[in-house]
Amino acid sequence: MSVIKQIKPLGFPWETQDPFLFCVYHRDLYPKGNEGMGPDPDLLKGRMIGQDFTIKDGWRMYHGQQVPGFPQHPHRGFETITVVPEGLVDHSDSMGATGRFGHGDVQWMTAGKGVLHSEMFPLVNNEEENPLLLFQIWLNLPSRSKFVEPHYKMLWAEDIPIHKTSDAEVTIIAGDFNETKSLDTTPDSWAADPENGIAVWLIKIKADGELKLPLAKKEVNRSIYFYKGNHISIDHETLNVQQGADLHPDQEATIKNGNEEAHILLLQGKPIGEPVVQQGPFVMNSQEEIYDTIREYQRTQFGGWPWPKDEFVHPKEKGRFALHADGKEEIK
Repeated sequence: MSVIKQIKPLGFPWETQDPFLFCVYHRDLYPKGNEGMGPDPDLLKGRMIGQDFTIKDGWRMYHGQQVPGFPQHPHRGFETITVVPEGLVDHSDSMGATGRFGHGDVQWMTAGKGVLHSEMFPLVNNEEENPLLLFQIWLNLPSRSKFVEPHYKMLWAEDIPIHKTSDAEVTIIAGDFNETKSLDTTPDSWAADPENGIAVWLIKIKADGELKLPLAKKEVNRSIYFYKGNHISIDHETLNVQQGADLHPDQEATIKNGNEEAHILLLQGKPIGEPVVQQGPFVMNSQEEIYDTIREYQRTQFGGWPWPKDEFVHPKEKGRFALHADGKEEIK
């Protein structure tokens, strides 16, 4: 029996398995920024501003009006893991927390009972282009944790462990890789319990190199997403770039690379195994809970938006930092 269960194309978003909900891959080659940290207004002509998801000139504005990104919007019932290997993100939320992160940082946010947040992509360079590479992974919460207090944690690039072999590097966002241990996640996450086998790894394999994946428990769901390179093979089956595969986690799997450096995201975890009812940014266990959530959001706005703009960004010269709701500040 092949270690590969199925091969599938990478769409938008990427299809994931329980306990994950989906993964969005953003690769945008943004131009030089203006004084407002957005593109020159002339470059916005011909775009559907506010709903710009079509790649034009190598980039998109998404829901942003002047600055690309996602102005304030609600979430409830799950977690976002925002991985930013290249570029910057300005985060603000209804808890009064805010920050700027990128260049390899990861933000792990538990939406829990409800939060508003914005994720803007400030174009801080006005003399050169502002490329962005970002993955946002939605990890579900079990029913017992859907109403926990919102919380977010930074995993700074300088602290994230990297497992190295002669052929490969594995950036360990969650889940140990052999002897290389991961950082702690948020306390209410499905990933906080090692028994749930959550792994989020960014894998880089040199041309003609290979990497053997550690075994995991049979009940774990394991998927890989091959987003940059040429081709790889596993158990004599070939994947071309922009393809993914679901794997048997308890069978030996060695990824053998082709003639270009390969970049792969791996997601794995024990399924939560509960009903999933999603409506936009809300993920609950029943339709009635979705209705209740919509009514509560309309009534309370999950505490309201404390920032002067829906697409709030920090000053251009501001570095990487995180200001938490309890007043604790991290500066990088």
